[in-house]
Amino acid sequence: MTSSQRIYVYSPSSAVRDKAAVRRGIKRLRALGHEVEVDPDTFSVHMRFAGDDDTRLAAIERAANSGADVAIITRGGYGLTRLLPRLPYKAIARAVKGGTKFVGLSDFTAFQNAVLAKTGAVTWSGPAVGEDFGVHAEPDDIMQACFEDLAVGQGEGTGWRLPASEAAPKFKRVEGMLWGGNLSILAAMVGTPWLPAIKGGILFIEDVHEHPYRVERMLTQLLHAGILAKQKAVVFGHFTNYKPAPHDRGFKLATVVGWLRSQVKAPVYTGLPFGHVATKVALPVGAPVHLAVEGRDAFLLWGHRH
Repeated sequence: MTSSQRIYVYSPSSAVRDKAAVRRGIKRLRALGHEVEVDPDTFSVHMRFAGDDDTRLAAIERAANSGADVAIITRGGYGLTRLLPRLPYKAIARAVKGGTKFVGLSDFTAFQNAVLAKTGAVTWSGPAVGEDFGVHAEPDDIMQACFEDLAVGQGEGTGWRLPASEAAPKFKRVEGMLWGGNLSILAAMVGTPWLPAIKGGILFIEDVHEHPYRVERMLTQLLHAGILAKQKAVVFGHFTNYKPAPHDRGFKLATVVGWLRSQVKAPVYTGLPFGHVATKVALPVGAPVHLAVEGRDAFLLWGHRH
């Protein structure tokens, strides 16, 4: 820890089901030396949501007005797409300009892409309090280190090892805006004003509980909407917690990746340490990045971002 940061914890999507995990996560953030403020409606419940729409919008507004260094969600789930027409975009953009880093994943993808489309502000794909800091065991070292770098403004990039089949025979580098997140949410936003129209971008995707055929179907939506053809690269994070079926007959995620490569000219890479997994990096959605590949080593670099 180089310095204590102010962290605001709030619930913009599904109701917190595992309250103990969120409380553990808050405790761990405090143990790291951070000053943590917990939104008054963090544990609110309305049907499956963390409060009705007005309650969750008010929580987002409080997060934007908190002056915190980091505003982090308790969990994803579902609920943000309902709120997109009413998000306090000016307050969020002002907060980002003032130094607040909005962090989350999964359903938070809707918030991130809408904010990017409407304001151009950069937000961060990263951990959630419950599933990442609130685990029974110790939180993942890499996740925690990346979050600490993000919190103090020192994160400059990330790297990972590609599968042997994707090794580049010569050094490759592309530049573009990093964007994306949860594939189900991205596909659901196609054709709306809330999905940014990005040309020459680097699109990263992940998902959970989605069989490879569903992943392919959602990618087909992005393909037929003309979105994939405009990107300079597509990077797969982790696709987890799905069950193969006996009638797949060899159809698997690798099949989907191979199919996608046959459909787009841009390079397609896999293995990005991000998704519904313990080891996840923090990624700046809406920031210009360099994607460099040498042999099996891949790097996403964005330099020093305050």
